[in-house]
Amino acid sequence: MWGIVPAAGRGSRIQPLAFSKELLPVGSRLDGETERPCAVSEYLVERMLRGGATKICFVISPGKSDIMEYYGGGYGAATIAYVVQPRPSGLCDAIFRATPLVPADEQVIVGLPDTVWFPADALAELPDNKLSFLLFPVDHPEFFDAVAMDRDGNVLEIQVKSKDATSRWIWGAFKMSGAILAELRDLWQARNGRDEYIGTLVNAWLAQGGKAVGVKAGERYVDVGTLNGYRTAIGMLGETAQPDERPTPGLRVELGRPDGRPFETADILANRSPRP
Repeated sequence: MWGIVPAAGRGSRIQPLAFSKELLPVGSRLDGETERPCAVSEYLVERMLRGGATKICFVISPGKSDIMEYYGGGYGAATIAYVVQPRPSGLCDAIFRATPLVPADEQVIVGLPDTVWFPADALAELPDNKLSFLLFPVDHPEFFDAVAMDRDGNVLEIQVKSKDATSRWIWGAFKMSGAILAELRDLWQARNGRDEYIGTLVNAWLAQGGKAVGVKAGERYVDVGTLNGYRTAIGMLGETAQPDERPTPGLRVELGRPDGRPFETADILANRSPRP
């Protein structure tokens, strides 16, 4: 199973940073008996592994070589590959850059690398061979992509950042077969690539007879792409994360000062080099 991580965005909502937003330290992880800072994207990668992924594809922009330096060729037991999105062209374009890697009969998970959510094993609830969305309840669905469903959980519409959203359940990740991924790519190309958001493309796919389901297995969801979300995620991890839900050790590169001490939040958000 593949996991696709679209990581080519600029992260303008939380700039300036001295590194890619996907490497923003949020919480910590255990490296043996030593506690280390944890990059926000590790939470998604770890959840993909728990959901069955054995291969991860990061979609990066040409200027994000620090992600390659951080993750290298693997994470835990998973192999990592990279593809390049030459210019910022939206989420659909980023996801479909990975299509050539995914066989039609293999499953694929897509998630957002600047989010933290629980439970950590929720992706395991998504079925195979269907377009299925992992859903989370939120108080303000107008800021996300809300998912409207019928009583049986069939998706009727993705309400993309709609102030009139009729559902408080938003998608945080989704799963499908490689064959469905290719169908969505073909439809996107037939629509001249005008869909920036996956929600509008899925709506068009549903309108022509496609089917999708929503799974209400999520409990807590935070978008870490803003300062408020960053603070909320720190608090949530302190309250919720259990030792067995921390990201898997195995990375060789550490974020921190030359003497081994972690960056301070003020250093990170002010985009200044920490004092040794």
